[in-house]
Amino acid sequence: LNPWDVMLCVSGTAIACENALVVAIICYSPALRTPMFVLVGSLATADLLAGLGLILNFVFQYVIRSETVSLLTVGFLVASFAASVSSLLAITVDRYLSLYNALTYYSERTVLCVHTMLAGAWGVSLCLGLLPVLGWNCLHDRTSCSVVKPLTKSNVTLLSASFFLIFLIMLHLYIEICKIVCRHAHQIALQQHFLTASHYVTTKKGVSTLAIILGTFGASWLPFAIYCVVGDPDYPSVYTYATLLPATYNSMINPIIYAYRNQEIQRSMWVLFCGCFQAKVSFRSRSPSDV
Repeated sequence: LNPWDVMLCVSGTAIACENALVVAIICYSPALRTPMFVLVGSLATADLLAGLGLILNFVFQYVIRSETVSLLTVGFLVASFAASVSSLLAITVDRYLSLYNALTYYSERTVLCVHTMLAGAWGVSLCLGLLPVLGWNCLHDRTSCSVVKPLTKSNVTLLSASFFLIFLIMLHLYIEICKIVCRHAHQIALQQHFLTASHYVTTKKGVSTLAIILGTFGASWLPFAIYCVVGDPDYPSVYTYATLLPATYNSMINPIIYAYRNQEIQRSMWVLFCGCFQAKVSFRSRSPSDV
């Protein structure tokens, strides 16, 4: 057994378990039906599928050796991780809109916007996952292989370019969110005729949280995306594993950042497992702009 494959399988198992719990909580709790939790559910579903894909890839690699199965597994993984990254972008857009259009955020228009974003994200992800299955692979032309076999160099270049574009959009949106948060906090402080220490603490905490979110995302995926562009298939496979494994950790960290830190999710967990609260008691979720 390749120890790297074992670590990827273990990582996939942890990802699947974490995100399956998030999906179960959101499906179980009728109160978690706001646009924010719909997006979090989409992210958890994508990461859940990615974890299952890593497990299936390990099983089929050592139990069922087939080019067709390999293509299906790779396509499944590409679609799942693409949906995960796209869902992160949708969450970022939703957070920006919740601040930029705070007065009209809780409206039917927002629900339609969220559903449209998710439909587009999952549609594009599915298309990206189908590309290697429909023939964009290097099974019959080994010279066109990339560092991620059986994907071609042009295929991984497209995927990497898409990631870089999403990362830049998220970076821009989070900078705008920081500006809005700082401006709102400053206006509230001025209305009180003085700048309190809590103003600086709150602003610093919000900016730090956004930096952690974006920094975690970039640190997880950037090394792998860059290596897909500059790497050569003749390089040792350990380089591919060493950059791919941290990328999977992003799907392991996402539930902690976007779900388990949320008070409504925590309350629903108690309802689901311990019955410490009344399951039928409704509560208003916080705005997704809360960071």
